[in-house]
Amino acid sequence: MEIDFGGEGEVVFERRGKAGLIRLTRPKALNALTRNMVGAIHRALVAWSTDSDVHCVLVEGEGRAFCAGGDILAVYHAGRTGRPFYEFFAEEYRLNAYIRHFPKPYISLIDGICMGGGVGISVHGSYRVVTENIVFAMPEVGIGFFPDVGGSAFLPHLPEHFGTYLALTGNRIRQGDCLQSGIATHAIKAENKEKLRRSLIRTGNPETALRGKTINPDYETPEKTRDMIGVLFDSKTLGGCVIRLAAAGVNGSEEAQKLLDLIKTRSPTSLHVTFRQIEDGRDLDMDQCMQMEYRILCRMLENHDFYEGIRALLVDKDNMPVWQPAKIDDITPEMVDAYFASLGERELQLT
Repeated sequence: MEIDFGGEGEVVFERRGKAGLIRLTRPKALNALTRNMVGAIHRALVAWSTDSDVHCVLVEGEGRAFCAGGDILAVYHAGRTGRPFYEFFAEEYRLNAYIRHFPKPYISLIDGICMGGGVGISVHGSYRVVTENIVFAMPEVGIGFFPDVGGSAFLPHLPEHFGTYLALTGNRIRQGDCLQSGIATHAIKAENKEKLRRSLIRTGNPETALRGKTINPDYETPEKTRDMIGVLFDSKTLGGCVIRLAAAGVNGSEEAQKLLDLIKTRSPTSLHVTFRQIEDGRDLDMDQCMQMEYRILCRMLENHDFYEGIRALLVDKDNMPVWQPAKIDDITPEMVDAYFASLGERELQLT
């Protein structure tokens, strides 16, 4: 039975058997989240949290993406016309926090691209099931932004500084990396998606539904590379990571030099803010992380690099962002502190 929680056809809701089904239906836009979608998903989850007929919730995306992020072009144009999307992000962050606290099994079936906002509506749930088609990334530093939607709640806790590496590079990973690092809880073959869906509808029990369908792929990132990441990203400062990468490059590590060269193309401000976000996030709970991220978000929407990054990638498509400041060494501690300062009456309220 299809249920109308809003979403203007961009997301579809059904209650079938013992499951509540959420399907993102913007395949041409890679299921990028809009404010309507965020609000509709939140309303559905609130309704289903107390519906005794709904034993679990399954979230999927149509087409080749689970969800490739938020609709950042809309954010760009709103900001450029003096109407930053503060409330869109506030609603999105409230949804991310609500998913973490959702009282029933919340299963994300990720079969394709999962980035940015797609991470926010999946990784905080109790079951993250990935197929061999997953392409996972938090690429925000490449557009002058930061890994939000709860990045500070999970990236710090990935093993051997893998989360710091993902955040500072924006590199993409696949099924085995996701499973073995803990981003995913289970892996299946894409050919078993329909069997899993039918079993969830029939039983409402993800443990039962997953039985006999899971696989255990190893990391795609080689052990030698992971060991290198664990050493070179083990620093209390961004500058320390840069120094270690540079030293390894001088000593003949082509891989370390490539990582350093990649990082140097990212927004210096974003790199510093992201590193601090991850360090602070280690000691915060989910709600505190979302409030911290909202402080950062408000400052990002009021500054240069986010709009410049989107311009270079998606508007003019020259892939030549001009960051301000231009170098990692140009960022002072005081400049970073400003992104984390209290918003006073504008602090994010999660309830």
